Amino acid sequence: MTEDQQADDRQTGDRRAAAVDPVPVGWPPQNRRELLVKVLWIGVWLVFLNSPVQDLINGGHSTAATVAGSVGLTAFVGIYLTLVFRNIGRPFSPRVVLTLGGILCVLAPVLAYTLGSAWLGLFVYVSVALGATLPLRVAYWAIPAATVVMYLIGLHSDEEQARGLFLLVLLLGFAMTGVGQLVRTTIELRKARATVAQLAANEERLRLARDLHDLLGHSLSLITLKSELAGRMLPDHPDKAAQQVADIEQVSRQALVDVREAVTGYRRPRLAAELAGAQVALTAAGVVAEVPAEPDLTGVPEGAESALAWALREAVTNVVRHSGADRCTVEVLHRQTLDGPVLELTVEDNGSGGSGSGSGSGSGSGPGNGLTGLSERLEKAGGTLEAGRAKRGFRLVARMPTDSGPHVGSGA
Repeated sequence: MTEDQQADDRQTGDRRAAAVDPVPVGWPPQNRRELLVKVLWIGVWLVFLNSPVQDLINGGHSTAATVAGSVGLTAFVGIYLTLVFRNIGRPFSPRVVLTLGGILCVLAPVLAYTLGSAWLGLFVYVSVALGATLPLRVAYWAIPAATVVMYLIGLHSDEEQARGLFLLVLLLGFAMTGVGQLVRTTIELRKARATVAQLAANEERLRLARDLHDLLGHSLSLITLKSELAGRMLPDHPDKAAQQVADIEQVSRQALVDVREAVTGYRRPRLAAELAGAQVALTAAGVVAEVPAEPDLTGVPEGAESALAWALREAVTNVVRHSGADRCTVEVLHRQTLDGPVLELTVEDNGSGGSGSGSGSGSGSGPGNGLTGLSERLEKAGGTLEAGRAKRGFRLVARMPTDSGPHVGSGA
């Protein structure tokens, strides 16, 4: 594996690691940290269980009522957690949702009516479950219906508490319809993005197949034809056969050159793609990113663009892994210098974690292997690299000469 391929693989791994660091919305937890965050989020919503639990402990109910209430509360909480939080990540079938929701709608009125007003808070969970799991057109009438049932039961035990819970039950239910819709939309967007990525990969494979066919189809056909001619000429006309063999060698060498050039073109990074990847990687790492969307690459040779793309990749890796920054600005500008027009890439962060250490360096005392190799790459392509501490963090500036006159570029 070449140095370029290793660098590419490292950067891909870094971006994937950064992208999965935040807790994903609508997905089941993938590690211990995500599980802890989701458990804490669930725990906040269980505050309304305080009154039923206190009532079981100090409510003066008979032993049979206490046991029945404990069993009913345990079943209610288990079904609620299963329905809402499991269903958000891995949706149940509509039949299962309706069944579990129906059980909640039965348990809450029965417990509240038989055990007293302390159990009216269960209707908060019923409303939340209905809003989060039911289709919007069904939730819009189910939530008010549950609220009315809660109020009617409250009239039997504690009208004042029922009146206080009325708006809470109603508003939380409708608020959860928005949350549920947001989660469902997020899941659909992720599926759509995965589909788009798969289609793009398939299209790239087809393009590679077409290019290889165009490159090698004629050459291989010509080699096959000349090989057959050489075979027929060999017994009687060795001189002509030798000429055919020489032609075969020339065609095969040219085909090899064409394939190498094509593969080099496929592996060459593009600045626009790297800018988009930088935006994703920085945002996923919790860094506020200011990145230009469409750089002006007028008059920029492919080699210069490739070198700047490598520079951006290295710089973003250092920001994510080493800097400790929470803000990063990327600029791509055309400038006129004494040596001629250049395309200038600037990456500046506000961190203090030693971005200058570079990939593969463990200290901030000097340029690391990543920046050293990047400087050598730019110099080989005719460009320059400046990297060091700035007033508010670390600053990397890469410049590559262009073929055009001066432009008035725009930053992020």
